[in-house]
Amino acid sequence: MSLSKEIVGTWKLVSYQVELQGSEEYIDAMGDFPRGRVIFTIDGWVAFNLEGAGRKPAHSDEDRANLMQTLVAYIGRYRIEGNQWVTTVQTAWAPEWVGTEQRRTVTINGDSAHVVTPWRKMPNWARDRMSRSIIKLVRHS
Repeated sequence: MSLSKEIVGTWKLVSYQVELQGSEEYIDAMGDFPRGRVIFTIDGWVAFNLEGAGRKPAHSDEDRANLMQTLVAYIGRYRIEGNQWVTTVQTAWAPEWVGTEQRRTVTINGDSAHVVTPWRKMPNWARDRMSRSIIKLVRHS
């Protein structure tokens, strides 16, 4: 089956790690029990919302700012290129992503998906270092 058919549906976040370039260091960016969904529609839309474990309601501006450290969210049109999905971002948690293309390499094995981002600087962790995210998802029924 082609990736364009396999990817359609709702996926649940299982884990989210960040690898720091040039080291053996990994950041467990979303904790032990993260939550989130990635939804791919048949007509080419993707909604991506991932949250870290243990998030609590904010009581101050500082709390709200800290919550951004454990969130990745965007919506846009996607297309498949080989073993990658490429999203043209229309709305995002990080305004600098709007209008960009976000490329993700994905391997689907049954109801599991392994996703790897390109090396880049993320606005919410390891800001001054190149990193890539390694994300595990399972098909959610």
